Amino acid sequence: MPTKPRDRVLIADDNEANVELLEAYLGDMDVEVAVAVDGLDTLEKAASFQPDLILLDVMMPKLSGFEVCQKLKSNPATKGVMILMVTALNEHGDMERAVDAGTDDFLSKPVDKTSLVKRVENMLKLRNVTDELERLRRYIEQMEAER
Repeated sequence: MPTKPRDRVLIADDNEANVELLEAYLGDMDVEVAVAVDGLDTLEKAASFQPDLILLDVMMPKLSGFEVCQKLKSNPATKGVMILMVTALNEHGDMERAVDAGTDDFLSKPVDKTSLVKRVENMLKLRNVTDELERLRRYIEQMEAER
């Protein structure tokens, strides 16, 4: 039985200290990590790296996290990528904007390691179950078409 490839996590944050902290928090997890430094870089890395999950900062240069999230969720090639917005913004209106943009979850800064790791684990499990359901759906459709 082939082994499942490691899950891929894209950290999108323009603050180097935040990136280093998130990378350290994910260090014990069996994930492949890439980094994007602004909104446009995030869109490019999402296309090339094909992450399962993006840890997305809201306040970034070139495009905000809200804009990036909306673009990723409206693109058929990236709409299934899980997005966890990690932000210092914690006003109710900010949370509504994040949900409207299509985020799957959000976490307020300062980030607690246990909360981050648990959210990442759960979101990756959900992504993997969703992928498996999609494979089964396609298989069933193929079997029905061959009848």
